[in-house]
Amino acid sequence: MNLEACYRMNYGMYVVSSKSENGEINGQIANTVFQITAEPPTIAISINKQNFTHELIQKSKVFAVSILSTETPMSLIGHFGFKSGREINKFENVVYKLGLTGAPLLLEMTSASLEAEVISTLDVGTHTVFIGKIIASEIISDAQPMTYAYYHKVKRGKSPKTAPTYIDPKLLSPEVKRKKGADSKMKKYECTVCGYIYDPAKGDPESDIPPGTSFKDLPEDWVCPVCGVGKEDFEEEL
Repeated sequence: MNLEACYRMNYGMYVVSSKSENGEINGQIANTVFQITAEPPTIAISINKQNFTHELIQKSKVFAVSILSTETPMSLIGHFGFKSGREINKFENVVYKLGLTGAPLLLEMTSASLEAEVISTLDVGTHTVFIGKIIASEIISDAQPMTYAYYHKVKRGKSPKTAPTYIDPKLLSPEVKRKKGADSKMKKYECTVCGYIYDPAKGDPESDIPPGTSFKDLPEDWVCPVCGVGKEDFEEEL
């Protein structure tokens, strides 16, 4: 079985959010959001049971989806994808509004948004699939929605271990491992927190690091563009 076939499937990049009865809000990065029916309009999302957003959706029976655009910086994706809402308020420094359901909706780096009331759930082991009836939706901008392929190939992003599409690197084929190792003559370094790979051949354009900059020549205050940790949390890629 070659699990790399899953990479060929089409996904998007979204912030799925919800709220509690006392007004607490949270959101997380998700890539498994899809329409189920047109009449009535329903959508489904897949959320890991360990996540705080899962807890909020289970209790409130509502969720919202903000469709991220290709302009979205990795720092925002890392903020919502690799940090816990149990420890920080993810919306503290983010431009958003509360929707009809009371769930937060992003107003920046967003193409469109949807809100739904949960009408059914499906337990699929590590995740729950929530099916919701859409009760509100709007176009936020004309920006191009980000696909999961764009996130991987252009943004060079990684899937957190709680993502439905996470694949253990140990399960990758030898051919893919060899290709990864042959992409650059300079050594690559991997973030031990989120899995981001710093590739000297590509640099880090969002942080004004030009291609050809080796890891040791990165500024001491450089941080992972995804999760924000420092150079000390990187290890040489094997």
